[in-house]
Amino acid sequence: MVVPIVRIAARHFRRHSRTLFVSAPSASSDPWPLPHTPQHLSSTATPVDVPAPKPLPRPNELLETMRARLLYQSRKRGTLESDLLLSTFARDHLPAMTHAELSEYDKLLDEPDWDIYYWSTGNRTPPERWSNSSILEKLKVHARNEGKVVRKMPPLE
Repeated sequence: MVVPIVRIAARHFRRHSRTLFVSAPSASSDPWPLPHTPQHLSSTATPVDVPAPKPLPRPNELLETMRARLLYQSRKRGTLESDLLLSTFARDHLPAMTHAELSEYDKLLDEPDWDIYYWSTGNRTPPERWSNSSILEKLKVHARNEGKVVRKMPPLE
């Protein structure tokens, strides 16, 4: 009795094996490649001919209001990598920034998330408009994390 059941099972397996095992898609067709992989670097590149984003005019914005807005915009980027990098940078540096530095950081936050992330981690060369930026240099130092600080999202205040 055992043998016929095994034969039936084997016959059924051979007939339906194509529907049981589906091959995984290749790595090149992964819709969500991991950061720092060549696929991710190429899929998140901003075209060179795209002009710099135009910042929203905020006339008469108070300095403390600007700091609070930049802190919020640093926390809520849309990617966890950018959120973590920029929120810890904002926590550490925003309180001491001058108005000019805050304005420059505001312009930087208008750039696409992955561009900011890869510029600060050194995986992409920033465009000419950011090549001499003191804020981007501070962000690069922060991203290197030479003190090996364990970083987590700062608490909301």
